[in-house]
Amino acid sequence: MSEQAPPTTPAPVPEESGAPRSARAARGIRAVGRGVSTSAKVTGRGAAATARLLGRGTRGGTNRFRTFAASGGADESGLARLTEMHVVQVAGDAALTVALAGTVFAMPTGQARGQVALFLLTTMAPFALLAPLIGPVLDRFRHGRRWAIGTTLALRAFLAWVLAGLVAGHSEWLFPTALGSLMASKAYAVARAAAVPRLMPAGFSLVSANSRLSIAGLVGMALGGAVAGPLARIGPQWSLRAAFVIYVAATVLAIRLPARVDSEPLDAPSAPPGVSPSADVTQPISSPGSDTGSAIGSATGPVTGRRLRSLAAVLPTSVRFALSACTGARVLSGFLTLFLAFLMRVHPLPGWRGPVVLGIAVASAGLGNAAGSLVGNRLRGPRPERVAAVLPLLAIASTVAAAMFWSIWTVILVGVVTGLFGQLGKLCLDALIQRDVPERVRARVFSVTETVLQLAWVIGGGVGIAVPMRADVGFGLVAALLTITLAVALRLRWTGRSRPTREPRPATS
Repeated sequence: MSEQAPPTTPAPVPEESGAPRSARAARGIRAVGRGVSTSAKVTGRGAAATARLLGRGTRGGTNRFRTFAASGGADESGLARLTEMHVVQVAGDAALTVALAGTVFAMPTGQARGQVALFLLTTMAPFALLAPLIGPVLDRFRHGRRWAIGTTLALRAFLAWVLAGLVAGHSEWLFPTALGSLMASKAYAVARAAAVPRLMPAGFSLVSANSRLSIAGLVGMALGGAVAGPLARIGPQWSLRAAFVIYVAATVLAIRLPARVDSEPLDAPSAPPGVSPSADVTQPISSPGSDTGSAIGSATGPVTGRRLRSLAAVLPTSVRFALSACTGARVLSGFLTLFLAFLMRVHPLPGWRGPVVLGIAVASAGLGNAAGSLVGNRLRGPRPERVAAVLPLLAIASTVAAAMFWSIWTVILVGVVTGLFGQLGKLCLDALIQRDVPERVRARVFSVTETVLQLAWVIGGGVGIAVPMRADVGFGLVAALLTITLAVALRLRWTGRSRPTREPRPATS
């Protein structure tokens, strides 16, 4: 029989201080807990430090913007509050645009020209009501301007909430509701522009005030895009709900505007310091004994050739001149948007993809737009009429250069000039309306000019899809159109100056 080996026993594990195994396990758990706690504290401190940095950056940016908005006496006059409200409103616009960028707000440049032309005509639908309806209503409520502005914002909030449900369900009511939102946006722009002269600080020019609001709009656009961009990835309805919240906040800010927004100023046009209110109004708005409101009201019906001639007869010469010059800017903008989109599909630039060229053109126009706001904010010496006369010359020169030397550099040049012309020209036009048009009909005139400018954009877009897809032909034609609009503007200016002002007859005994 073989001898069996004795069983081996495991070596005893040494115990610390004779503590039982349960105690050792408890100490291990506590050690792990201490490690987790330490990691959590480190992570929490890091998160807290990051939050503090972001908070400081946000507070610093907010404080810098408030300092900018309140500078030059704008805090005392109330212009700072209007600027802050405008930032929030534009942030809501940006959130809404981000949500609908791929649906109703997308230009159908990939479709046939006829369908694009139909789209252009459809964009005129909200403006058909802007001049004959919304302008007179806003003039009636000039004693309640805060509530008028707040109503347009509250309507946009309601429509943004409705759109959130429609876009999720792909409803057929999506496009009409979006057009209603666009009309409410234009009504807000008219009401806000008409209120600016009531909040002017002493020694501040109207162009500078309008430019300050434009710069605030750029800030609001960036903020709204930063909020809505990530939400749009989840779904466009979430960006629209964010727009709803932003519009509600803007409505509250509108109601909290200074009471002087609702005050009744003297019904004389305001002028920049050192400039007489009638300095460039060589023709009276209406003849003695006639009612200015009824004269302009008769010219604010559907936009036809007869209506436009009637409007030209009752507006100050300065406003007619600037409006004619600004139509050239809108014609150029509409033309460049559609002509370049179709041209890049047929004859792209050598070595450049079509979408890249379009992106460069859009970025250049945005740069010109921002430059126009900054230049307008610094504009102190030149009067708006002189600026409005120089801008068309720059546009004509850039389009001639594009027709003769078609390249990516002329694309950039035309884009920058288009943005600069459109923004700075509109600032000058608004300043002249605010200066030379009486308070009781100012909203009506703003609504008419918005309609005329949108019509000019549609005409420019129509030219862009109708001409042959050749850079020399297209840009040569638009240069000719710009020359015609400048000639018409100069003729209006010259005839207004040469026409004698009608003086009241002295009383006879």
